[in-house]
Amino acid sequence: MPSGISPARRRFLSVAVAGLASTAMPMAAELACATGSRSSSTRSLPSVRGLQLYTLRAQMAQSVERTLARVAATGYRQVEFAGFFGRAPSTLRRLLGNLGLAAPAAHFPVEEMEADMSAVVGQARALGSRYVVLPWLDPSRRNIGYYRQLPDKLNRWGRMCRDAGLRLAYHNHDFEFVDAKGALPYRLLLDGTDPELVYFEMDLYWMHRAGQAPQSYFDRYPGRFPLWHLKDATAAGAMTEVGQGVIDFPRLLAQADRAGLEYGFVERDDAEDPLSSIRTSLAGVNMWKS
Repeated sequence: MPSGISPARRRFLSVAVAGLASTAMPMAAELACATGSRSSSTRSLPSVRGLQLYTLRAQMAQSVERTLARVAATGYRQVEFAGFFGRAPSTLRRLLGNLGLAAPAAHFPVEEMEADMSAVVGQARALGSRYVVLPWLDPSRRNIGYYRQLPDKLNRWGRMCRDAGLRLAYHNHDFEFVDAKGALPYRLLLDGTDPELVYFEMDLYWMHRAGQAPQSYFDRYPGRFPLWHLKDATAAGAMTEVGQGVIDFPRLLAQADRAGLEYGFVERDDAEDPLSSIRTSLAGVNMWKS
């Protein structure tokens, strides 16, 4: 390997084949997993060839159809929506099917959940999703009062999702790890919610940025992290493409079963060239399957 390659990158290349062979999934199995097929006795192997479409939000605003076609042509198998850009979920589901894609998860603003969770559930079902994800809290909600109220809301919404054959998940950033009057919000949410009703989408970049060890959460809350966001971090802490930074993805993915991982979605919030970014990150992901 080139002498200038970073130690993390060297580990990434050397561990990928040996450490992650068990997470590889044949194409047919990925598609079955994407459409929600489950065995009653075994959990499907995880698929990490998904894309969070927030990365391509500017392109989606210009043309949903052209952008999704590019995503499929790049080699992704699943997408996670962050807004529908004026399209009906049922229309998007047909479009995805024609492209060989599926949307096992979608983000919905907490404001929509609070206003009409039944409508959110209906949209997710029309899209063909399995997971309804709460992606973000406005700064006005990041206070101890709201954090203490939120678990009850999540449990209620999670029950509505379960009754409709769906699952509810909460996506983290780094602000959930800022002390709130002696409490850690992320722990409040995990401890205050029913493990059978509320799951979590772990964003590995934001965990790294907050100085958190994902493994400690997998050990303490096994099976509660079926969704992951895959984006890397530079040594200085900036976002970068998967495999281009310091996060040891093979080591984390070796614990996929304990975490309960089902789907991993590539994302980069601030990509200057989003189409190039998603190609680079998918190439990094594909190393785990070589």
